[in-house]
Amino acid sequence: MKDNKRQFHGGNSDDRLKTKNKKVEKKKSKKGNIDPNKPKRPASPFFLFLDDFRREFNAANPDNKSVGAVGKAAGKKWKSMTEEDKEPFAALARSKKSEYAMNIQQYNMKLANGTNTTGDDDSDKHKAD
Repeated sequence: MKDNKRQFHGGNSDDRLKTKNKKVEKKKSKKGNIDPNKPKRPASPFFLFLDDFRREFNAANPDNKSVGAVGKAAGKKWKSMTEEDKEPFAALARSKKSEYAMNIQQYNMKLANGTNTTGDDDSDKHKAD
């Protein structure tokens, strides 16, 4: 019976590396072209809470450099909060969501009309004055 071990047939290691590298090709990005003018999706209630909590936590623990510690503490506090405590963040998230819906609708209208949205317009973000 034959052993299942590979046998080395000689040659140098450069030849083996060349054949290995031929198999490895760069994969194309699945995202494609991302429009920088497209409105960003709104944050969830938890992330709005996390923004406030992070400021409080960093003020109470100025020597803490761990992002994970902040996330764990925030998650623990979020789970212990009641629905009434979470309501201000949920309301803010709803308002941001409705604002996003309006902005994305305007953005889609611009795309449908053929307006250039690739960053060449005179938006306030890019003005130096």
